[in-house]
Amino acid sequence: MKELRYSEKTIKTYKGLFEEFINYYHKVDINRINESMITAFLRYLEMDRKVSTSYQNQSINAIKFHFERVLGGQRKVYLVDREEKRLPVILNEEEIGRLLNVTENIKHKAKLMLAYSSGLRLGELINVKLTDIDSGRMQVRIVQAKGKKDRHSLLSIRLLEVLREYFKMYKPKVWLFEGATGGQYSVGSIQAIMKDSVKKAGIRKKVSVHTLRHSFATHLLESGTDLR
Repeated sequence: MKELRYSEKTIKTYKGLFEEFINYYHKVDINRINESMITAFLRYLEMDRKVSTSYQNQSINAIKFHFERVLGGQRKVYLVDREEKRLPVILNEEEIGRLLNVTENIKHKAKLMLAYSSGLRLGELINVKLTDIDSGRMQVRIVQAKGKKDRHSLLSIRLLEVLREYFKMYKPKVWLFEGATGGQYSVGSIQAIMKDSVKKAGIRKKVSVHTLRHSFATHLLESGTDLR
């Protein structure tokens, strides 16, 4: 996984999930675990453990990584029916406006605006560098995003104005958003900013920073943007 440049967070998650899997069959030689046993374990997670869809999917990926990537086995698909189908919570445009208006600190406002108007994940937000803001092409470059791929997203004119105002006040050197000591801003601090602004805006929906990404995509689709 390190050779394939998986993040430390993913490596830790996969290790824990795969450990749970092989401990479930602790009396069986790992080389004798077959496809039906894998399916049985996944049903155990669903029926007995009642884990979330996300947890179950991560378990599948961890198991598949061992049998397909480490051992070089044939790629397989494991289908486990679930009743759970939850749509993501979305903030409408009026709620987004309220959220940003109550965020008075220009640095905090810039973070939430970038997450929303460029559709960034939380991990991507803290990794943006000054050099990733391309005002000439009005794009934001996201380096080594999910799936270890670089991509570009939108840079709105209003966000650019806020970023310029923020830059004059804080003068970051490497990372677009830097902590008090000059390093990367922490994930927890951005989550706290979002929580505080949601409360001030009187929004009662259960939302997180990632909600801004879902809202970004939904609003683009509603305004007629091509899905691709």
